[in-house]
Parts: sequence; structure tokens; C-alpha cells
Amino acid sequence: MVEGPGTVRPGGRTARTRAAVMRAVIDELTEHGYRGTTVERVAARAGISKTTIYRRWRSLDGLLADVMAELAQQRIPVPDAGDLGSDLRALARSVVASVRDPAISAAFASIVAAAVQDPAARDVLSRFLAVRVAAMTTIIDRAARRGELPPGTDAAAVIETLTALIYYRLFIAGDPPGQDVADGAAAIAAAAARAGALARKPRSGDGLRTRPGSPRRA
Repeated sequence: MVEGPGTVRPGGRTARTRAAVMRAVIDELTEHGYRGTTVERVAARAGISKTTIYRRWRSLDGLLADVMAELAQQRIPVPDAGDLGSDLRALARSVVASVRDPAISAAFASIVAAAVQDPAARDVLSRFLAVRVAAMTTIIDRAARRGELPPGTDAAAVIETLTALIYYRLFIAGDPPGQDVADGAAAIAAAAARAGALARKPRSGDGLRTRPGSPRRA
């Protein structure tokens, strides 16, 4: 697999330079937001030339994509308590703890805000969320194997429901979420999944099929 710009992680001075650039990007996003962050400002803050950034990341979007990819890889422990409710609650609390980091929250918020109108920012955000969701779906897969969830439950939809409630509180309502928000999001996601509300969408051509016991269309 061919890696994207800036993803090679050698040691020595190159590794130190990369770390300085990653830190500079987050600091710039924190202070100036997505639209105020430029390659020139990042280079100046990191103490390197802008040509170094262009050579390794090719553009600001490539640099931002690498930063978000690195944040996505920061490990959020995937709990395994043997019970869906407990696992989702522990996961939600870990997500809340991660977004309460001021620097990460500010950087993330600036990308979220820009993604509304900027396709490049939206792509960066989408990839970040896809990596996070994929890492967490094992919780749902295990619960399904234990028989806690109905067949056809969409594992990604369960995780997206949980995290969306947390991200809404943080980025839309502007209220840093606490443990109560985490526990509420976990309870809602678990209840929806158990009720079959988060089943996989039918494939093309299956739209007129009905579930057992459901009323047929007239």
C-alpha cells in the first residue's frame, strides 16, 4: 500500500522535524482556525523552511490530513466487559476524555467548522472519523455474537450514533461533554441497537421487502 504524504516515520532529525510540524499545525489551528492556518505560519512556528513542508506534504491539505490521521491513530481503548451497555459506556467516557484535551478539541473544531463549506476539509474529517469508527466496531461485533443484538445490526451506525451525540454537545451546543453525556450517549446507542433501529440498510431492490410481522404495503 502506498502511504500518503508525510506518513513515513523515520528516526533522528527527520522525526524531530515531523513532530515539530505536527505540534505547530495543532497550535496554529488552536489560535487561528482552519482558514487562518497557512504553510508559511506552520513553517515559521516549527522553525523550518516552507519548502520542507511542501516537499514532504505537498500542500496544506496534505499536512492537515496527516495531522488528523495521527490524531485518529491515538489509541482509545476498546473495552471488553462482556456486556454491550458496559462496553459502550466505557467507550463513550474514553471519547469524552479525548475531546476534552484543549488542543485536540480546538484543532478538531476548526476542521469541523471548515468542513461545512470546504470539500478538502470535509475529506480530511471524513477520513478521520472513518478510522475512529472502524477501530470501535469490534464492540458491536462481539455483542452480536453474544446474541445481544438483532441480526443485521449495523456496527458502524451504532458507533456513529454514540459519537454523534458527544460531538453535537461539543461542537454544536458548545458545551464540553462530561461523564453524564457519555453515559447518556451510550444508553441511547445501546437501546437503539437492541430495538433494531440501527439495522443495515437493504440492498438495492430490497426496498419493498417487509420484516416478519410488519404490515405489508397496500
